[in-house]
Amino acid sequence: MATALRPPRLPAVPEQASSLHRLPKHRVAVTGRRSFAARAGSYPGNVGVPKQWYNLIADLPVKPPPMLHPGTHQPLNPSDLAPLFPDELIRQELTEERFIDIPDEVRDVYELWRPTPLIRAKRLEKLLGTPAKIYYKYEGTSPAGSHKGNTAVPQAWYNAAAGVKNVVTETGAGQWGSALSFASTLFGLNCEVWQVRASYDQKPYRRLMMETWGAKVHPSPSDVTEAGRRLLAADPSSPGSLGMAISEAVEVAATNADTKYCLGSVLNHVLLHQTVIGEECLEQLAAIGDTPDVVIGCTGGGSNFGGLAFPFMREKLAGRMNPQFKAVEPAACPTLTKGVYAYDYGDTAGLTPLMKMHTLGHDFVPDPIHAGGLRYHGMAPLISHVYELGFMEAMSIQQTECFEAALQFARTEGIIPAPEPTHAIAAAIREALECKRTGEEKVILIAMCGHGHFDLAAYDRYLRGDMIDLSHSAEKLKESLGAIPKV
Repeated sequence: MATALRPPRLPAVPEQASSLHRLPKHRVAVTGRRSFAARAGSYPGNVGVPKQWYNLIADLPVKPPPMLHPGTHQPLNPSDLAPLFPDELIRQELTEERFIDIPDEVRDVYELWRPTPLIRAKRLEKLLGTPAKIYYKYEGTSPAGSHKGNTAVPQAWYNAAAGVKNVVTETGAGQWGSALSFASTLFGLNCEVWQVRASYDQKPYRRLMMETWGAKVHPSPSDVTEAGRRLLAADPSSPGSLGMAISEAVEVAATNADTKYCLGSVLNHVLLHQTVIGEECLEQLAAIGDTPDVVIGCTGGGSNFGGLAFPFMREKLAGRMNPQFKAVEPAACPTLTKGVYAYDYGDTAGLTPLMKMHTLGHDFVPDPIHAGGLRYHGMAPLISHVYELGFMEAMSIQQTECFEAALQFARTEGIIPAPEPTHAIAAAIREALECKRTGEEKVILIAMCGHGHFDLAAYDRYLRGDMIDLSHSAEKLKESLGAIPKV
């Protein structure tokens, strides 16, 4: 947890200190006793793994609308969620408490890779010729290679502590499925994953990664569930969607007493767990005397963006800083920029609670862009609520511009980004070039949520000139919006 923004006094470094202590200050990863960043050799400091998660709802002037029961359209009771989640996650989903303590067992696993590095992209700045400073908070050092472990570990631990034996979930590109597979094996859970068919075919090594950690993986839609069989009957060549995969996983959890459902984005407790990103970043920036003018992240379901942005929103609401917040989504799935703010199902089959969110309609099937983790018809209700309050902006960007930005980033900073954060990188480059035009010396902060080592087929298509920009069909969007339930 970070509240003070004054830079802490760092100990003087002896002249003959080791090379570790003389690393450049733009590498600002301050690390835990066993984290990847410490092993990699990053600038040392005193930022540790946060002890609490932060709940933005506590500080909002207007609270978000409640979830509704899909049958009665009445506000949910905690017991309505009991078939899907253990009691503690239900409590976290519905609470308005400001801070939630992180269990020691969860922090112990976090310390395998947390704190994650905050890195200044000096070489990218030089390439762009911008007076702006660009920082990125890099979550790719986790075992699964993305931010998803921040919530996979607590979800697995709370389920195991409740005596649950089996967990099921969906995954798009595979980052979430990989993270939950890893966390499940740590806590002795059986894990079953429905992966969106387009990503299942595009990213076979993600499937192998999940299976290596002991998970059972199905392409979605599948013939394993009633929801999947109905979807396949309607379209045998369906590329799938996150909404479809959620339907299959929820069906299995709801019909098996020994099984619970885990979700990698969208819900309040997921965004809560992800705030370890922003809490660390606040202290890391304070340690070097900077505050962001712009915070940028990609949005699919919203957990990566919210995890970085929400602690900074707290500081802005308290008058301690004044950054802008910009969410970036794919042009082929423009939930915030083209969707409507309405109650809708979180899945395609209509099995989940109704959530007030920006949605393209639960029947909407996005084109199979390479950023599979952003192919979701809805948005986290809390992100949608914050957007409606005017606390943040949103934009959509085509995938070819994103991959152009990814190459600039990879060829200067060395990290090959996953397709999802290339959206944030592209938006940051736009921002930095505008600073070049105006002469403004802004501080730009990017949520760099994972690496692209399992996404090289997408880079291959871009480098060979085979990647095309995909957009949503106005007719298809009109049809899916018409299917939103009337509440």
